[in-house]
Amino acid sequence: MASHQIEALTQALARLPGLGPRSARRAVLHLMKKREAALEPLLAALQAVADKLSTCSTCGNVDTSDPCTICRDPKRDDRLLCIVEEVADLWALDRSRLFPGRYHVLGGRLSALEGVRPEDLSIDQLVARIAAGGIDEVVLAMNATLEGQTTAHYLAERLEKFPIRLTQLAHGLPVGGELDYLDEGTLAQALRARRPLA
Repeated sequence: MASHQIEALTQALARLPGLGPRSARRAVLHLMKKREAALEPLLAALQAVADKLSTCSTCGNVDTSDPCTICRDPKRDDRLLCIVEEVADLWALDRSRLFPGRYHVLGGRLSALEGVRPEDLSIDQLVARIAAGGIDEVVLAMNATLEGQTTAHYLAERLEKFPIRLTQLAHGLPVGGELDYLDEGTLAQALRARRPLA
């Protein structure tokens, strides 16, 4: 039997996404076995982030500074703005290093079932950013869900009065995907988004 403190640590780790009770126990055992090499650096890193963690007042990203690292980056193209639902979406897109512009995190997506309304998201801040000028293209990078597409449609209506190019991420066949393994929704979107060969 583990002490109350070790059990509390195990339970705290088990609440993290992707970790269950077994994985959490293995992680705790590893941390205890490798105290100097794993536990102490982890504690120091967690404390450093906890002390400085903030939400970027410009884009809504989570970072240890405000404005965040992306918003402070002078190499970013200010004319391009990519709108995402959550910080995890921003991080996933930015990891690809294919988008050179700025981001805006909505903080969720519209959902009648969950009671999420436009005023619950950072849509007014988005409209203010675009109204300030200097943005030529807005990329709607919503998830390919009913709520994501509803949010994209709502944003398109709110932004149609601005002189910007409004684009949306393509949806359809994943690279390396086999038709036999794809769901009907993905296949339907791929057919609708078909384009001529060069």
